[in-house]
Amino acid sequence: MEYEFRRNTLTGTLVANFTMDHEIMGLWFVDELGEDNLLYEQIKQVIMQLQQGTLSEKRILGKAISVDLDTEQVRVFANVLEMEDDYELDESMSLYNGESEAFCGLEDFEQALANWRTFIHESR
Repeated sequence: MEYEFRRNTLTGTLVANFTMDHEIMGLWFVDELGEDNLLYEQIKQVIMQLQQGTLSEKRILGKAISVDLDTEQVRVFANVLEMEDDYELDESMSLYNGESEAFCGLEDFEQALANWRTFIHESR
């Protein structure tokens, strides 16, 4: 999983570009996490508990994108996916997987999170 973090030089807005099949992660970093230190600390605490074995899984609900963490992997997904079972979508309305759901290892997610934090502090 490769990614790049930057600020738009004209607007100052955050940009997180992830490789194909992980695009939703970039949206989560920008739209859900952003510069929210409390959420960052909450997620770091969850990761630590998962690694220590005091927690087996955790869902962090976002406005549009949520994160499921367990001891091995992380799932970042559009909240609309949870509603797909309740509502039958027309084939033409189906979501492209990389823009609606992505998986990565817990350690990879932890590293991306640390890199995001460093980027936020250095780009202010």
